[in-house]
Amino acid sequence: MLQGGAWLPHGFQLAPHSHLHGQLVYAAAGALATATERGTWVAPADRVTWTPPRFAHSHRFYGHTDVRLVTVPLDLCGEFVQHPSVFAVSPLLRETLLALTDRPERRPGAHRRLLAVIVDELADTAETSLHLPEPVDDRLRAATDLLHEDPARPATLAELGRMVGASERTLSRLFHSELSMSFHRWRTTLRIHLALAHLTGGMSVTETSVACGWSNPSSFIDAFTEVVGQTPGRYQSTLRIAQK
Repeated sequence: MLQGGAWLPHGFQLAPHSHLHGQLVYAAAGALATATERGTWVAPADRVTWTPPRFAHSHRFYGHTDVRLVTVPLDLCGEFVQHPSVFAVSPLLRETLLALTDRPERRPGAHRRLLAVIVDELADTAETSLHLPEPVDDRLRAATDLLHEDPARPATLAELGRMVGASERTLSRLFHSELSMSFHRWRTTLRIHLALAHLTGGMSVTETSVACGWSNPSSFIDAFTEVVGQTPGRYQSTLRIAQK
């Protein structure tokens, strides 16, 4: 079973694939995005992604990424949610993930015992908000495609509606009914995904705020901190420490 660690270059991608077992992917340094038919999950160095068995997905890595892969046997997959997700990484979970992927098994059953610790830690951890769901409705997909093409686009929902042939009210309803979030929340999450990629690649906080469509750095810092749980400056400092 695939398990272990490797350093991957910025921009490295793994094409869509699936596994017979579950998989946890952790970026001990850098960041990764996991894309599925249900949307995209981004995981900086304080998050871990979970993908259930036989669930098609792809990965893209940002920054010089220290990626750790953990295969979860089928008999333990029932302990996890049955959809792709992202979880916060506690200090204990981080050290356990590193221990499991840093060295070969020296005593029989050692890896299984470490995996049990990981399961216990994740069972008590709430899913985090770095999921960007994707729509099914053609009108809503046309609108979100425009935002994917240019996340910094300042268009209002009414302006997007005119571009795709739908009313502002209809698009607003579709964001809530299909994606379970407002237009503003969806676009903010999209921009945070892009911001994580820029920051991980070494772009400054001010440059990132402009590139991602914020009117000023302080608004960007507030939004980033709300979603990611730390300021963009702190995030970059953590990256530098992890890569030493």
